[in-house]
Amino acid sequence: MNARSLTIFLPALLLALLAGVADAQTDKKKTYRWVDKNGQVHYGDSVPAEYADQDRDILNRQGVPVGREEGIITVEEAAAKAAEEKAARDEQKRKLRDRVLLQTYQSVQELEVLRDNRLELVDAQLTIQEQSLANLRAQRAQIQKQATRYAPLSTNPDAPPLPEEMSLDLERSANDIATQEKNLRKRRDERESIRMNFEADIKRYRELRSVQPR
Repeated sequence: MNARSLTIFLPALLLALLAGVADAQTDKKKTYRWVDKNGQVHYGDSVPAEYADQDRDILNRQGVPVGREEGIITVEEAAAKAAEEKAARDEQKRKLRDRVLLQTYQSVQELEVLRDNRLELVDAQLTIQEQSLANLRAQRAQIQKQATRYAPLSTNPDAPPLPEEMSLDLERSANDIATQEKNLRKRRDERESIRMNFEADIKRYRELRSVQPR
């Protein structure tokens, strides 16, 4: 390219670039279309405050919708949307659980066997915890019996004061019993949760396989 051609080419290129920038800036301007509560259609490059709660379409320069914006959401609309999203998530979880049931188990009997095995395991743990709790209560009863020889539990006015170590034993035994009772309640709740979950899975599996209860 000679010097004369370059002299002609550069201004043309500069003009083209400037035109492109101008077009890009023009494209950044949005044109909105919305419908008010009376059904009247409105257009504009901005939405007045009184229509801020209206959903609107975004139009290109040819007037074709290319997007959509939501207006200000009311409390009722937000609650409805949250409920709709939760329902969608629940439905997705249900479908996933259905697939897992059908892909994992070949029959209702498999589910029942697994349920029984899980419950037997928890029952064995419950038996151990119940025996442990019974032992703790027996130990506390023995300490309490010994403590009746000391004031303030003794009826003898000349009874010596309760030894500090025995007082600590009574406190520790009470705490141990409370902890074991809490663990026992937790284990029983776990058992009931396992039972209910399996019952729900078995019921759903029957529905999916159209299996009649025995």
